[in-house]
Amino acid sequence: MLIFECPYCGVKAAETELAAGGEAHLKRFGPDSTDENFEGYLFMRENPRGVHFERWRHAHGCGKWFHAARDTATLEVFGTYSAQTLEPPANLLDVIRAKRPGFAWRDVK
Repeated sequence: MLIFECPYCGVKAAETELAAGGEAHLKRFGPDSTDENFEGYLFMRENPRGVHFERWRHAHGCGKWFHAARDTATLEVFGTYSAQTLEPPANLLDVIRAKRPGFAWRDVK
């Protein structure tokens, strides 16, 4: 079972208390976008084996959305951070690099 710490209320919650929201840090396309851009946004998602950045909502808690970094192969959760952040915080990237030498943030984006 995955355990995440909500960066807003500080509660450690099991995944059953949360709602998964898919891949984090996607470029969203609006009504003026091309059909190809909007199709890519809706359907073409990463599905990596290894480090992945995701959106989660603390559904049975404060209700806020946040981002989480986890390893899809081992289910290890590296940390969580605000959903308003455009990139993972440097300290979280350092934690991931320490555990996964050779990891590069730009490679998963």
